[in-house]
Amino acid sequence: MQISIIIPVYNEAENIAKLVSYLMQHSNESITEIIVVDAGSTDHTIEVAKNAGATVFISPQKGRAAQMNHGASLAKGGILYFIHADTFPPTSFANDIKVAVEKGFDLGRYHTKFNSNKWYLNINGWFTRFDWFICMGGDQTIFVTRKLFEETGGYIASMRIMEEYEFAKRARVNHRYKIFSKRALVSARKYDTNSWWRVQMANMKILSMYKKGATQEDMVNTYKRMLDYR
Repeated sequence: MQISIIIPVYNEAENIAKLVSYLMQHSNESITEIIVVDAGSTDHTIEVAKNAGATVFISPQKGRAAQMNHGASLAKGGILYFIHADTFPPTSFANDIKVAVEKGFDLGRYHTKFNSNKWYLNINGWFTRFDWFICMGGDQTIFVTRKLFEETGGYIASMRIMEEYEFAKRARVNHRYKIFSKRALVSARKYDTNSWWRVQMANMKILSMYKKGATQEDMVNTYKRMLDYR
């Protein structure tokens, strides 16, 4: 079964070439394509991604959920692998996913390792080995079979935040979920402009709002107010 890699982007010219090159270098015959889905970048993301070897599409709707759905609709593979532009999976990712699907897992993720040696971020990453709701998200990358993705209807395109948590929770019902023991390397850039405590408080606040049924607009505005990030 072939794997299609899908990367949603917006103004990621600084990161996208390195990621696409890395993915191409460590792909094998299981990877059929690397799709970059842009949401109207105002920098050179599109040009850089194309030059690096990715297939680039423009999403008709801005927002990571809508972008990932658009990429999935154009993908050829029977397995969809969603990766953030600032995240690097282990070099063995192609084989890891193929073996997991062959063993009956329909979706899954890696543990997290931040690209920082700060002890408190190492602790954050350590906790992602647990199958807890708060440890579930897109930073670790998410693979899912096309069959399951289509059966669940994919991501909710109107969601601007918590879209990956919502999808994984819904898709896992009656399906096997794999948590690899290996780790995806995740950018710590959010912590460059915010303290560790500030980020944790923002995450907990949004999680609480989500569980209480807050609107997307309220959650996005709260997150922007609590953090200085992009």
